[in-house]
Amino acid sequence: MTGRELIWNWHGQPVRLGLDEAGEGATVLLLPALSSISTRGEMIPLMRSLSSRFRVVTVDWPGFGDRPRPRIDWTPDSLQAFLEWLLGEVVSDPLAIVAAGHAAGYVLHHFAARPGAATRLVLVAPTWRGPFPTMMGGQRPWFRRIRAVIDAPLIGPALYALNLSGPVVRKMVVEHVYSDKGWLTPDRLAAKRAVTAQPGARHASVRFVTGGLDRIGDRDGFIDLARGTGLPTLLVYGAETPPKSRAEMDALSAVAGIETVRLGHGKLAIHEEFADEVAGAIMGFLAAGTIPGMPAGQTRGDR
Repeated sequence: MTGRELIWNWHGQPVRLGLDEAGEGATVLLLPALSSISTRGEMIPLMRSLSSRFRVVTVDWPGFGDRPRPRIDWTPDSLQAFLEWLLGEVVSDPLAIVAAGHAAGYVLHHFAARPGAATRLVLVAPTWRGPFPTMMGGQRPWFRRIRAVIDAPLIGPALYALNLSGPVVRKMVVEHVYSDKGWLTPDRLAAKRAVTAQPGARHASVRFVTGGLDRIGDRDGFIDLARGTGLPTLLVYGAETPPKSRAEMDALSAVAGIETVRLGHGKLAIHEEFADEVAGAIMGFLAAGTIPGMPAGQTRGDR
């Protein structure tokens, strides 16, 4: 595996991002989820499995990752612009894109307008709403006030650090992210907390949590975009996905032309915790493709 740094400019500000790649052959792009603890590192186990047959590339999203981040008012438009730049200038014409979590909305939006930009699409535990809108059943005006407070100097960093302390991070990941409570070892917890402590991390993090980075506004929009890509699509998610998020994935699985693999375990980070099983589903899908006219919601069965 080799790594390098990308520099993407947004309104005159350079944004430094990490990129890793491994393997040879047709290119598969892995896009990590958007969350307070997400980086391209969560895709490395999946990369190791897939790189035996493909050239695999993974990159951090602007505002996230393992590098210091500039103070930018991150929006869905800014992240969408990054994806367009990435696919136009860095990873052009990939065979497939694998999008985890909130990355799914951005990829679906991109392909709805550019159906020929890839050959296959894989959505892994896809989401379209941030945690607060999911819990509250929609957007609330006071979410903007939370973002303003966290953006502010002095009080913002203090409140952000309090809400991402060790016990809070552990509770969050055990309830929503990982199936095995023992998976988050002290070393892994320390690595996740280091991500949240990067300079400037709070600005994108609070926007994700409060729904400020939701590319899609409702379930109908989510489904419509999935229908509009025109691409053979694989959906992979786990039986232990939190109920509100699983309801959205279940609805997506009913879309005609989407092949679904439901693992008998796994939550929102199924691609990280159960990388070999997810990679197996992806390699089978890329080798065989999706059968034209496949009935809506067809699955390969719970595994």
